[in-house]
Amino acid sequence: MKHRKPLARGISLIEVLVVVVLFSFGLLGLVGLQARAMQVSVNAEDSNRAALLASEVAAAMWNNDSETLDGAVIDAWALRVANTAAGGLPAGVGTVVVNGDVARITVTWQPPGQGTTAQPSRYITEVLIPQVIPAPPPPPPPPAGP
Repeated sequence: MKHRKPLARGISLIEVLVVVVLFSFGLLGLVGLQARAMQVSVNAEDSNRAALLASEVAAAMWNNDSETLDGAVIDAWALRVANTAAGGLPAGVGTVVVNGDVARITVTWQPPGQGTTAQPSRYITEVLIPQVIPAPPPPPPPPAGP
């Protein structure tokens, strides 16, 4: 009786190659997911910084009890918005427009890694400082009786 050798030569090599290819696609997916998570984290940090910068000017308006601020204060704030080393934003621009009794604070920046042709990100808030009207003086007391 002759024993035949099975014709399964190389099958385990093909299986190993398929597993390596599938594992490689899995790793590429994880790397892409990590890159996207980093991008979302940076965008969230920039949005938070824009909100803080806008709140800084709003607080100055509340402290001044007026929507209008000195031009030097607004200029210094706008320079801080543009300076990433001082807590600003990449390609940041800060503007304050007063229309009547409402101040519109806009912080615009270019998210990193999206190029200059991408739509810039923007944070807008409006500030209304209520004007306190003094109460009228109380009526005089009634005349004293006899």
